[in-house]
Amino acid sequence: MSSVALKVSRIGNSRGVRLPAAMLRKYHITDTVIAEEKADEIVLRPGRAGRKKLSWEDTARAMAAANEDWSEWETVRGDGLHEL
Repeated sequence: MSSVALKVSRIGNSRGVRLPAAMLRKYHITDTVIAEEKADEIVLRPGRAGRKKLSWEDTARAMAAANEDWSEWETVRGDGLHEL
């Protein structure tokens, strides 16, 4: 984890910081960020617009393409919970 000192600038009656382009690319920040206040810090996360969500169809297609082996999960059927 690296730290970057950012200058606080006036923006109208408010103040703001500019995020470096490399940081915007790394975290896929496009239009919005979510600012979360914690006890002694402010956490910035990419907004929803920056994160591409897959549809159910796209997710199923990606899972099928991955050709993952889920056979080990079949052993949990013996616990009888599916009959409850």
